[in-house]
Amino acid sequence: MSLRKTVSVLALVCLPLTGAGLAYAQDTKEKAAAVTEEDGKWFDADGNPTFKIEADGTVDWYTFSGYRRYHSDCHVCHGPDGVGSSYAPALAKSMKNMDYATFLSVVAEGRKNVGGGKESVMPAFGDNKNVYCYMDDLYVYLRARAVEAAPRGRPPKKADKPQAAKDAEASCMGG
Repeated sequence: MSLRKTVSVLALVCLPLTGAGLAYAQDTKEKAAAVTEEDGKWFDADGNPTFKIEADGTVDWYTFSGYRRYHSDCHVCHGPDGVGSSYAPALAKSMKNMDYATFLSVVAEGRKNVGGGKESVMPAFGDNKNVYCYMDDLYVYLRARAVEAAPRGRPPKKADKPQAAKDAEASCMGG
């Protein structure tokens, strides 16, 4: 099975769990609050990946990694810090109304929108290891931006990279 299909299957399996396809209530800082932690990765009350930002501005590793990955592969179209561009929408805005499974599906499979005489295309990144190996990181970072928990720019401080993140990266990247 191709990597894109594997990621898409994963996203489709998650759809019933997250209620994708149903009306998704706008994400808020309260909904995105980190309540559980597993090997350095934080989750909200619904079990979705989320961010953890300390009072001194220290972000969890996955938020920092998401920032780095976003600015490596996504900002060219979606603008710095997810604020959008004339070419692609502001993800910091659209993520407020996008659940986790939908995010995974759109990134893996891409999307095409036609309206008002304009066509916009989000390419599929399901075969790009520099993206799909870090989709949770991207989601966490953009979620933090969407609910205005993370300011624009490089996070000033970051937690150390957990061993689980190192292991997952090595496994996914084939190292």
